[in-house]
Amino acid sequence: MTLSLRRSKIAAIVAVARGLSNDEPGNATLQQRHRATFDAEELAIVLSHYELGIIESITEFARGSRQSPKVGIVTEGGKYLLKRRPAERARLDRVRFAHRVQDHLIQAGFPLARLIRTRLHQATLLQLRDQIYELFEFRPGHAFAQKPEEARDAGVVLARFHEATGSFDPPASLTKPRGDYHDAAAVRTGMAAIGSALSMHDSFTGDELELTQLVEFLLSAYNRAADSVNRQDLSSIAEQVIHSDWHPGNLLFRENRVFAVVDYDSMRYARRIIDVANGALQFSMIAKGDPASWPDELDLERYAAFLAGYESISGLSPSERECLVPLMIEALIAECVSPIAATGSVGRWAGYRVLQMVRRKIGWLNAEATRLG
Repeated sequence: MTLSLRRSKIAAIVAVARGLSNDEPGNATLQQRHRATFDAEELAIVLSHYELGIIESITEFARGSRQSPKVGIVTEGGKYLLKRRPAERARLDRVRFAHRVQDHLIQAGFPLARLIRTRLHQATLLQLRDQIYELFEFRPGHAFAQKPEEARDAGVVLARFHEATGSFDPPASLTKPRGDYHDAAAVRTGMAAIGSALSMHDSFTGDELELTQLVEFLLSAYNRAADSVNRQDLSSIAEQVIHSDWHPGNLLFRENRVFAVVDYDSMRYARRIIDVANGALQFSMIAKGDPASWPDELDLERYAAFLAGYESISGLSPSERECLVPLMIEALIAECVSPIAATGSVGRWAGYRVLQMVRRKIGWLNAEATRLG
């Protein structure tokens, strides 16, 4: 098949896939309309670097970062997920680091989607001009159904992740990313920018004084939580590779068990309790509808199940236990500060309403600290 014919075929496949999409163009959300996409010529060139056989269908996969388009590919030999991301120099180093860790995890038998290597160079990433492409095997599974059994297994698998990465020994030439949400200057800088970011939106019109007081409260809560963690002696806990984004959206389940863990873009060196605290928060959040209607409390059954799962593999030290609640507060604040400072919102939710919800949850976390720790 000539390249021009291959391009034509892929163009037709993409057209068919878009026509069969459940989201009609007229009903697309603002977020979907602004999502980066592949074009047919680009797909033809990229896929020519892989040995996939006859392509049966290509479908847009509108999840994750809007700047990183993805498509699902069905071929005669299997199913795959193609992802494109920017290729800034530092980011390229991060991709190479992430791929090396994923290779290590595969050797350890960890459940993840295997990276597909290019046809000629057997590389796990493809760099064309200023873009980086990754092709993964597709691992089918369902989203987190908010069951305690699933939360427990999420804790088990996180402990297994830490066990596996604890033995990861990178070559000296490989960049070791560091930094996390704890005591981070970027979080404080983001809070300082929230006022100007929200001034371009009407979500808090008439409540300017309340916004100022709200940001001051969150900054104070963040600083107190960071100080509390810093007072604990964690010197006996070595830094290692952590996932750094352990939440329900990055895990796929089957029959209450984790079937696959995805998205290794944020991996870095830090202490494991950073992952544990964020995971305990994320897998116990009660979040339905508008953030204004979210309850203050966490789901205590799922919270306990997640930690029990983790500690069934690897116990936490007393100092790590003391860090759980303050780190959860830091994680909760850090999670919303960056997007609000950049866009005035968190996904489809108005930033001001999210910040109000965070304040309520911080109050509950502080009140329940003894029971949660």
